Amino acid sequence: MVLLREVTTADWPLWRDARLAALADSPEAFKASLADWPHGGEERWRARLAAPGSYGVVALLDGRAVGMAAGLVVADGAHELRSVWVGPRARGRGVGDRLIAAVEAWAVRSGAGSLRLGVIPGNTPAIALYSRHGFTPAGRPGGLLPGGRTRELLMVKALGAGTA
Repeated sequence: MVLLREVTTADWPLWRDARLAALADSPEAFKASLADWPHGGEERWRARLAAPGSYGVVALLDGRAVGMAAGLVVADGAHELRSVWVGPRARGRGVGDRLIAAVEAWAVRSGAGSLRLGVIPGNTPAIALYSRHGFTPAGRPGGLLPGGRTRELLMVKALGAGTA
Protein backbone atom coordinates (compact mmCIF):
# COMPACT_ATOMS: atom_id res chain seq x y z
CA MET A 1 0.00 0.00 0.00
CA VAL A 2 1.29 3.44 -0.94
CA LEU A 3 1.04 6.05 1.82
CA LEU A 4 1.34 9.81 1.40
CA ARG A 5 3.31 11.78 3.96
CA GLU A 6 3.43 15.55 4.24
CA VAL A 7 7.02 16.52 4.88
CA THR A 8 8.47 19.11 7.22
CA THR A 9 12.00 20.43 7.66
CA ALA A 10 12.71 17.45 9.94
CA ASP A 11 12.04 15.19 6.94
CA TRP A 12 14.77 16.74 4.80
CA PRO A 13 16.62 13.40 4.28
CA LEU A 14 13.43 11.81 2.93
CA TRP A 15 12.78 14.79 0.63
CA ARG A 16 16.40 14.79 -0.52
CA ASP A 17 16.31 11.07 -1.32
CA ALA A 18 13.05 11.42 -3.25
CA ARG A 19 14.27 14.44 -5.21
CA LEU A 20 17.59 12.85 -6.12
CA ALA A 21 15.79 9.64 -7.15
CA ALA A 22 13.43 11.69 -9.34
CA LEU A 23 16.27 13.55 -11.04
CA ALA A 24 18.19 10.32 -11.62
CA ASP A 25 15.18 8.35 -12.88
CA SER A 26 13.58 11.00 -15.10
CA PRO A 27 16.14 13.69 -15.97
CA GLU A 28 14.21 14.70 -19.10
CA ALA A 29 11.14 15.60 -17.02
CA PHE A 30 12.68 18.41 -14.96
CA LYS A 31 14.32 21.78 -15.55
CA ALA A 32 16.79 21.01 -12.76
CA SER A 33 19.37 18.29 -13.18
CA LEU A 34 20.98 15.88 -10.78
CA ALA A 35 24.14 17.99 -11.08
CA ASP A 36 22.19 21.00 -9.71
CA TRP A 37 21.52 19.07 -6.48
CA PRO A 38 24.59 16.86 -6.11
CA HIS A 39 23.97 16.10 -2.50
CA GLY A 40 23.47 19.51 -1.00
CA GLY A 41 23.98 20.08 2.65
CA GLU A 42 21.32 19.70 5.29
CA GLU A 43 20.87 23.47 5.38
CA ARG A 44 19.99 23.64 1.67
CA TRP A 45 17.43 20.83 1.88
CA ARG A 46 15.84 22.21 5.05
CA ALA A 47 15.61 25.66 3.46
CA ARG A 48 13.71 24.21 0.50
CA LEU A 49 11.13 22.69 2.86
CA ALA A 50 10.96 25.81 5.04
CA ALA A 51 10.25 28.23 2.18
CA PRO A 52 7.25 30.42 3.06
CA GLY A 53 4.08 29.10 1.46
CA SER A 54 5.59 25.72 0.58
CA TYR A 55 4.10 22.26 0.83
CA GLY A 56 5.77 18.94 0.18
CA VAL A 57 4.39 15.42 0.05
CA VAL A 58 6.18 12.11 -0.46
CA ALA A 59 4.63 8.79 -1.47
CA LEU A 60 6.01 5.82 0.46
CA LEU A 61 5.88 2.14 -0.44
CA ASP A 62 7.32 -0.27 2.11
CA GLY A 63 8.84 2.73 3.87
CA ARG A 64 10.74 3.91 0.77
CA ALA A 65 10.05 7.08 -1.21
CA VAL A 66 8.46 6.21 -4.57
CA GLY A 67 6.93 9.58 -5.44
CA MET A 68 6.85 13.24 -4.57
CA ALA A 69 5.17 16.55 -5.32
CA ALA A 70 5.48 20.10 -4.08
CA GLY A 71 3.33 23.17 -3.88
CA LEU A 72 4.77 26.67 -3.72
CA VAL A 73 3.48 30.20 -3.50
CA VAL A 74 5.72 32.15 -5.86
CA ALA A 75 6.67 35.83 -6.05
CA ASP A 76 3.52 36.94 -7.88
CA GLY A 77 1.32 35.15 -5.31
CA ALA A 78 0.44 32.31 -7.66
CA HIS A 79 0.25 28.77 -6.36
CA GLU A 80 2.33 26.28 -8.32
CA LEU A 81 2.48 22.50 -8.53
CA ARG A 82 6.10 21.39 -8.87
CA SER A 83 8.44 18.43 -8.73
CA VAL A 84 5.83 15.75 -9.47
CA TRP A 85 7.45 12.34 -9.83
CA VAL A 86 6.39 8.73 -9.45
CA GLY A 87 9.08 6.07 -9.41
CA PRO A 88 8.95 2.90 -11.50
CA ARG A 89 7.86 0.70 -8.55
CA ALA A 90 4.73 2.80 -8.03
CA ARG A 91 3.67 3.68 -11.55
CA GLY A 92 0.20 2.57 -12.58
CA ARG A 93 -1.12 2.62 -9.00
CA GLY A 94 -2.72 6.06 -9.02
CA VAL A 95 0.13 7.62 -7.05
CA GLY A 96 0.43 10.60 -9.40
CA ASP A 97 -3.29 11.24 -9.02
CA ARG A 98 -3.00 11.16 -5.23
CA LEU A 99 0.04 13.46 -5.19
CA ILE A 100 -1.68 16.03 -7.41
CA ALA A 101 -4.84 15.84 -5.28
CA ALA A 102 -2.79 16.46 -2.12
CA VAL A 103 -1.16 19.58 -3.58
CA GLU A 104 -4.51 20.76 -4.91
CA ALA A 105 -6.07 20.37 -1.45
CA TRP A 106 -3.19 22.40 0.02
CA ALA A 107 -3.77 25.14 -2.57
CA VAL A 108 -7.49 25.26 -1.78
CA ARG A 109 -6.75 25.43 1.98
CA SER A 110 -4.31 28.26 1.20
CA GLY A 111 -7.05 30.24 -0.54
CA ALA A 112 -5.72 29.84 -4.09
CA GLY A 113 -8.07 30.62 -6.95
CA SER A 114 -5.96 28.58 -9.34
CA LEU A 115 -3.03 26.20 -9.48
CA ARG A 116 -0.46 26.34 -12.26
CA LEU A 117 2.45 24.21 -13.40
CA GLY A 118 5.14 24.10 -16.01
CA VAL A 119 5.77 20.89 -17.91
CA ILE A 120 8.44 20.00 -20.44
CA PRO A 121 6.87 20.05 -23.94
CA GLY A 122 6.68 16.52 -25.29
CA ASN A 123 6.34 14.90 -21.86
CA THR A 124 3.16 13.19 -23.04
CA PRO A 125 2.50 11.07 -19.91
CA ALA A 126 2.78 14.11 -17.62
CA ILE A 127 0.63 16.29 -19.88
CA ALA A 128 -2.02 13.54 -19.98
CA LEU A 129 -1.95 13.23 -16.18
CA TYR A 130 -2.33 16.97 -15.68
CA SER A 131 -5.06 17.20 -18.32
CA ARG A 132 -6.96 14.41 -16.56
CA HIS A 133 -6.91 16.60 -13.46
CA GLY A 134 -8.39 19.58 -15.27
CA PHE A 135 -5.22 21.50 -16.11
CA THR A 136 -5.30 23.25 -19.47
CA PRO A 137 -2.70 25.22 -21.43
CA ALA A 138 -2.49 28.74 -20.04
CA GLY A 139 -2.09 30.38 -23.43
CA ARG A 140 1.21 32.01 -22.51
CA PRO A 141 4.74 30.67 -22.39
CA GLY A 142 6.27 29.15 -19.30
CA GLY A 143 9.83 29.49 -18.06
CA LEU A 144 12.88 29.02 -20.24
CA LEU A 145 14.37 25.55 -20.24
CA PRO A 146 18.11 24.92 -20.01
CA GLY A 147 19.74 25.97 -23.26
CA GLY A 148 17.39 28.94 -23.58
CA ARG A 149 15.69 27.81 -26.80
CA THR A 150 12.51 26.21 -25.52
CA ARG A 151 9.98 27.15 -22.89
CA GLU A 152 7.91 25.02 -20.57
CA LEU A 153 4.26 24.45 -21.40
CA LEU A 154 2.40 26.44 -18.75
CA MET A 155 -0.84 24.79 -17.59
CA VAL A 156 -3.43 26.09 -15.13
CA LYS A 157 -6.47 24.85 -13.28
CA ALA A 158 -9.14 27.03 -11.70
CA LEU A 159 -9.89 26.04 -8.12
CA GLY A 160 -13.18 26.45 -6.37
CA ALA A 161 -15.37 24.97 -3.71
CA GLY A 162 -15.17 21.18 -3.76
CA THR A 163 -12.30 21.05 -6.25
CA ALA A 164 -9.83 19.01 -4.24
